[in-house]
Amino acid sequence: MVKAFQSHLGPSRALPLTIFLAAALLAACTGSRPAAPSTAGGPILSGAIEIDGSSTVYPITEAVAEEFRKIHPQMRINVGISGTGGGFKRFVVGETQISDASRPITDSEREQARKRGVEWIELPVAYDGLSVMVNPRNTWVASLTTAELKKLWEPGSAIKRWNQLRTGWPDRTINLYGPGTDSGTFDYFTEVITGKAKASRPDYTASEDDNVLVQGIAGDPNALGYFGYAYYVENKDKLKPVAIDGGKGPVLPSEQTILGGAYTPLSRPVFIYVNRSALARPEVKEFVRFYMTEGPKLASEVGYVPLPAQVYSENLAKLGNLESKGS
Repeated sequence: MVKAFQSHLGPSRALPLTIFLAAALLAACTGSRPAAPSTAGGPILSGAIEIDGSSTVYPITEAVAEEFRKIHPQMRINVGISGTGGGFKRFVVGETQISDASRPITDSEREQARKRGVEWIELPVAYDGLSVMVNPRNTWVASLTTAELKKLWEPGSAIKRWNQLRTGWPDRTINLYGPGTDSGTFDYFTEVITGKAKASRPDYTASEDDNVLVQGIAGDPNALGYFGYAYYVENKDKLKPVAIDGGKGPVLPSEQTILGGAYTPLSRPVFIYVNRSALARPEVKEFVRFYMTEGPKLASEVGYVPLPAQVYSENLAKLGNLESKGS
């Protein structure tokens, strides 16, 4: 997973391997602290921050926003879930100050931002493990290989029934659920499973809202779908996870297997993107600082795996460098 993280960030931005090997699972980061609440004599901030994007990253950002509003009750922070692609569509034209993303920004999105004069910084905020789920009444599926997932989800797949996927499974229809095409989770899953981003069979129930997928799988004994790990954690009583065999035996998603690299190839980092010009606004700057200091703890609370402490320190250093240069 370290190599996967480095490849997503690119060679010039990849984090040192030793950081990941030495990181504690729930490490807390260090760095500058956000503005203190009024009870401590600090400033109370007001204004509005518009955030949109990945439904996978949404639980972390919403948790951070809730805690930030406790300190700054006059703040309005709107967090949308239009999917990573939908969020970037708004972000690159300057409609939002922050974009939640479960994949890195694409070349075409970079070009759109450049044309509109939108400059940004990318800040990784947590690890996620894409989780494959079935209904708890499914008694036959305990694990799947990545080859079976490819056979099931690739474009043109003729797999319609469980016994077509593996001999001995029942002759029953498979009902598929998954993220919509604007989702970064869809992009990542298709890239690592079918071999090409956005290459997927179209005949499945799709939604950018992972809660819709949870409800669908929970109510359908013939269902199989995938989404972010946090939505499984929040709905363990309604869902049954499928162990994934990437070549070294079946592995279930967990904090340990996601951070440790055993849950492969479906582990990945998730990000927020921040409009650089928006950082000139005190409320945006302090919110992002708060995200980097309180986000690791909150990410763990809502079912994600915090990154090594050094990553958040480096994120804070990026903000400090921009501040010293006048953003």
